[in-house]
Amino acid sequence: MYRTRIKICGITNLQDAKVAIDEGVDAIGLVFCENSPRYINISRAKKIVENTTPFVNYVGLFVDAEKEYINDVLKEVALDTLQFHGQESEQACALYNKPYIKAIRMNKNINLSEEAEKYFSAHALLLDTYIEGLSGGTGIIFDWDLITKEIEKPIILAGGLNASNVKDAIKKISPYAVDVSGGVEAEKGKKDPSKIKEFINEVMNV
Repeated sequence: MYRTRIKICGITNLQDAKVAIDEGVDAIGLVFCENSPRYINISRAKKIVENTTPFVNYVGLFVDAEKEYINDVLKEVALDTLQFHGQESEQACALYNKPYIKAIRMNKNINLSEEAEKYFSAHALLLDTYIEGLSGGTGIIFDWDLITKEIEKPIILAGGLNASNVKDAIKKISPYAVDVSGGVEAEKGKKDPSKIKEFINEVMNV
């Protein structure tokens, strides 16, 4: 039976990671971008990865980061997947011999088929809301009707998802996975266990 996968992004502490994993999340997102309120440093990220259970995919999120910094993170943190949210080229994303996700900020000028071709080595495209000056974590839904063309790559749907709208999103888009951050927070950088549980239950009961 097909099941929509779940990624909770912006995890900043071990307690939140354990709650998400206990509730059945598939992937944990760690934000290595210093100007984000959900930024996590290398030592804290390492602690999370080393002190949680197996069979969870750890995703490191970067925004136009220097190659040296990404390599520094990879030396210390056992990331499974990389996620790029900036203007990185396909070549830059593919440097690290890791599966990667390329975030696409959606607006009416985006052609998903062209983006899929451009980032041909990506394992998935993450579709997020376009807001001038922001690379992600907007908490705002984009127009899902922009997702008009079938593409071969898995789609991860993000942007303003929460327990009240994720079921509709899955029914309309049928994404490979959904990605939530602000929609399960008590405050920026701190998750709400009840919101995590409610979100995951909604996804699993579509």
